[in-house]
Amino acid sequence: MKFNNYLGLVAAGSLAFLASCGHKGAPTATNPGKASSTTGIEYNTDEGMKVASFKKIPTGPGLVYIEGGRTVLGSAEEDVTNNHDNMERTVTIASFYMDEAEVANIHWLEYLHFLRKDSSEEKYRAALPDTTVWARDLSFNDPYVTYYLRYPGFRYYPVVGVNWLQADSYCAWRTAKVNENLAKSNSGNSKGGGLFGKKKDKKGDASAASGAEGGGAGALANGKNGPSIENGNTLPNYRLPTEAEWEYAAQALIGTQEVGNENQEEKRIYPWDGRSLRNPYGGKQGQFLANFKRGRGDYAGLAGSLNDGAMITEYIYAYPPNDFGLYNMAGNVNEWVQDVYRPLSFQDVEDLNPFRRNGVGDPADKYDKKGYQSMIDDHVRVYKGGSWRDVAYWLSPGTRRYMAEDSATATIGFRCAMINAGSNK
Repeated sequence: MKFNNYLGLVAAGSLAFLASCGHKGAPTATNPGKASSTTGIEYNTDEGMKVASFKKIPTGPGLVYIEGGRTVLGSAEEDVTNNHDNMERTVTIASFYMDEAEVANIHWLEYLHFLRKDSSEEKYRAALPDTTVWARDLSFNDPYVTYYLRYPGFRYYPVVGVNWLQADSYCAWRTAKVNENLAKSNSGNSKGGGLFGKKKDKKGDASAASGAEGGGAGALANGKNGPSIENGNTLPNYRLPTEAEWEYAAQALIGTQEVGNENQEEKRIYPWDGRSLRNPYGGKQGQFLANFKRGRGDYAGLAGSLNDGAMITEYIYAYPPNDFGLYNMAGNVNEWVQDVYRPLSFQDVEDLNPFRRNGVGDPADKYDKKGYQSMIDDHVRVYKGGSWRDVAYWLSPGTRRYMAEDSATATIGFRCAMINAGSNK
């Protein structure tokens, strides 16, 4: 009996080993072979389907790779606001890309430049940030109203006065512009069936033959006569990160994880180790790790011994990055995320890539906005991270606030994210 069990274990182990080895020479996304493995019909022939050459997705400008995984989202600090709107729960976040720093004034000015050049005056004016967010009746912030966006000294300070709708439109424009530039830089470099090597028809348009991979009526394209995503040489959409992605990226617990250890034994209150807001190491020991408001009336410290060194916003690379290589995931400016706000999102949304795009399961008519008993509807969006005007409590990744998607302040900016296309990681 024991011998039979032993043989069974050996056989099972052998099968597992063979399965793990995979099929030698099996087709892959980057090497699909010359012919179909199901019909035997050769690709890229008059009869066969057109299959584009594909190596891997190019990395978009400004982005860094965020390796996904299991984590515990939610507030690690005492809930001093007593909202109970971000309770701890275990979720899994797929790998994605995120801007290493906040979108800066110079980036927004570039956006305005191309809108004025390529679009209508109406769209240009709709994209202008609200510079009056700096104006205060009882404070002399007038210079920022005039100079903050356009003066060269503020080029790499985070753009503010941008509402959620404007930030979302910027993401769409950036996608189109980056892919347009990618097409120009790669035109003529690809031979055969790749995106940039397509033959032109007599009208000069790229041919989208019905026999192309995924072609025909169901083929997807980035725009009219634009490159189809089936070719794999265009970038996916730049977009605002989901709240879960943003919070996961801010935690950056990859820096605490031991190789081969399946347990998450460390947790962080802020995007760095420890409970202190100051740098404990090296020549910058004692300096603050983020731009925030230390206390009532204290935005920067004493002259000659400034603590975070910034009365308002700061250079987008001014403080040490977290373990994912992301700058200012705490302080400087709060950041818009995609999610519609609901206080019970933590228990309503799913545990794989959680995201609330609307009020499903928690409809807006439950909240008495007309009677001024609530500010919640399907047009309020979450923002996170804390800002130059916030106390340290809001620097914790698990804290969350919300504001109408068409509103803007001097304390909210944003950064873009992108899916990790063609991967199950």
